[in-house]
Amino acid sequence: MISMQGISKSFRLHGQNLPILQIAKWHIQKGERIALMGPSGCGKSTLLHLLSGVITPEQGEIWVTGQPVHLLSESKRDRFRAENIGYIFQDFHLISSLTLRKNVELILPRTWSKRERTEKLDDWFERVGLKDRRDHLPSQLSRGQQQRAAIVRALITKPPLLLADEPTGSLDWETGSELMALLLEICKAEQLTLVSVTHDRHIAEMFPTRVDMRELNELLRSVSV
Repeated sequence: MISMQGISKSFRLHGQNLPILQIAKWHIQKGERIALMGPSGCGKSTLLHLLSGVITPEQGEIWVTGQPVHLLSESKRDRFRAENIGYIFQDFHLISSLTLRKNVELILPRTWSKRERTEKLDDWFERVGLKDRRDHLPSQLSRGQQQRAAIVRALITKPPLLLADEPTGSLDWETGSELMALLLEICKAEQLTLVSVTHDRHIAEMFPTRVDMRELNELLRSVSV
C-alpha cells in the first residue's frame, strides 16, 4: 500500500536547511489504521504532505498504491491525490454558503449518474448520523456535525488512503472520541488505510497502531508497521 525508503526532507530557515524528516524505511499495509504522535515541529504534517504528493522529498522513494509519488510531476500528483487520497483537517474547510450536500457534491466524479450521486449521498449522510441535516448550512450545525460532514466528503468516493491532520483537535474530548470511533469503524469496514496525526494520547490509544515520530527512524530499522 505505502512504501517509503531513504526519505529526507528539510526546509530553508534563515538561509540554512532545517532537517524535518529522515525516514530510513517504512511500509504500511492496506487497511492499516495508524496514529502519528509527537510534539509540534517533529514532521507529522510534513509526512502527510509527502504521502499525498503536496510536497516531494529531497531524497528517497515514496510509493502509494503502486504509484511512484516522488517521480510524478506536479499536475500528475494533483490527479493522483484527487483519485487516491481522502483528506480530513482540523478545520473543516466547508463552504459556508453551501449546504452539507452541496459541499460534498463538489468533489463527486462527473462520471457518476444522478441516481448514483443521490444514493451514495443519502447512504453516507445516514452512516455518519446526518440524514436529517444534509440540507443545512455549516453554520446551523455543531462543530462535531461539521466534521462528520467533512468525513463524508473525504470518504464518499472510497479513496484507498485517508489522511487526517488533527481531525479532533478543535472538538471537546467526548465529541472527538465519538467521531474518531466512527472514522475507525468506517475505515475498518471499507478496508481503507488511515494515517492520522494526533496530540491526544487517549485518541491515539483507539488506533491499532501508534507511531511516535521522534522514534520513527529507530523503529523502522527493525519493524515493519
